[in-house]
Amino acid sequence: MIWVLTDRQKDILQIIIRDYTRTGMPVGSKALAEEFPTHVSSATVRNDMAALESKGLINKTHFSSGRVPSIEGYRYYVDNLVQPDPLDEGAEDLIKTSFNSEFNRIDEIVQESAKVLSDLTNYMALTFNPESGDNLKLGGFRLVKLDDRQVMAIIVTNTGHVIDKIFRLANVSSEQLETIVNIINTELVGKPLKDVMDKLKFDIPMLMTKYIQTPEGFLKIFGDMLDEAGRDKVHVDGELNLLKFAERQNIDRLKPLYNLLGTEDSVSKIIDPNSKDVQVRIGGELRNDLLKDYSIITGTYDLKEYGHGVIAVIGPTRMPYSKVIGIVGALREELTKKLLGYYDDDND
Repeated sequence: MIWVLTDRQKDILQIIIRDYTRTGMPVGSKALAEEFPTHVSSATVRNDMAALESKGLINKTHFSSGRVPSIEGYRYYVDNLVQPDPLDEGAEDLIKTSFNSEFNRIDEIVQESAKVLSDLTNYMALTFNPESGDNLKLGGFRLVKLDDRQVMAIIVTNTGHVIDKIFRLANVSSEQLETIVNIINTELVGKPLKDVMDKLKFDIPMLMTKYIQTPEGFLKIFGDMLDEAGRDKVHVDGELNLLKFAERQNIDRLKPLYNLLGTEDSVSKIIDPNSKDVQVRIGGELRNDLLKDYSIITGTYDLKEYGHGVIAVIGPTRMPYSKVIGIVGALREELTKKLLGYYDDDND
């Protein structure tokens, strides 16, 4: 729905959102009139508040004569009125200090960005590894014999992502394991994961049968590890921050919410990995009753041929949107620079 507001009504909505964000208390007409940038009577403010209420942009609460923003009010504010705040000096220093550390893998950089985002906003942060598509390749493979029956398989992608798994492989000598490793490294390393998966179905089983009587079990485990390596990797930080603004809600709702946000598949459904720029989704727009009192602000970082990823903040609908949008926008730019620098160094 498109609402047409007067300039004064826009100012009133902004003041209500600003004050309610800061105090958590409904805002009355008298306080609004005192804060208004130009002289205006309480009666005039009440009339404009009534107009905003009739449009569904603010609501009256049961325990106060003041008003609070509705989800629609927040939506109008975010779409039409909000201006991202620039980073303050402390926030800039934190980002620069954090990203100046030594990192050995893409994972570590993206995980650090989740911590920084949570520290700067005091909300829960989630960051996704870049979706590499055809650029994600098998970088290395090893088998380590632990004892007569147990073997550890280790695969590494070209982005530095490491997956390891212990499994049983009886009656196989160290020489046979070395031969298997040589086959995998010769035939598969350096190829895109989707090509590796194709070869696992046809070419590799035939080669393996020369050295292992029943290679199906090993090949299934190897395939599962490749599946895991190809999935979006989500990093989470600041989960306990959700407790800070849960006093007025039913605390029992937090457990299923943590369960929802604790699984990668569920998070991937909530946060659109193909969102562009910085986006805000509020309350019911998230289409999950557990998130009706929350907002999610996402920012996409674009690494050109290396893929793209997402950073996200989960906080209450009563969050300082201008501040958080500014932080998300600035951090995604710095993360993009850091990751592109990593790829360039890796290719040199």
